[in-house]
Amino acid sequence: MATVNFSVPVDVKNAFNKAFEGENKSAILAGLMRQAVEEHKRKKRRALAIEALLKLRRRIRRATDKAIGRARRKGRP
Repeated sequence: MATVNFSVPVDVKNAFNKAFEGENKSAILAGLMRQAVEEHKRKKRRALAIEALLKLRRRIRRATDKAIGRARRKGRP
């Protein structure tokens, strides 16, 4: 088990201690840190997926107004 030291505002420390009085604060902080790591990974994956979609979008040819009009008329009586 590792020991870490973080500086946090006093009001945050007091609120945390009050909210989790009598509980294993080390376990709570470890859980919160795990959640933060997972959220960070999700944000990275999301950013990569968005970038991939944007690259794909740039490669797709845009339809012209003329092509759209032909497509609407195609098959109409």
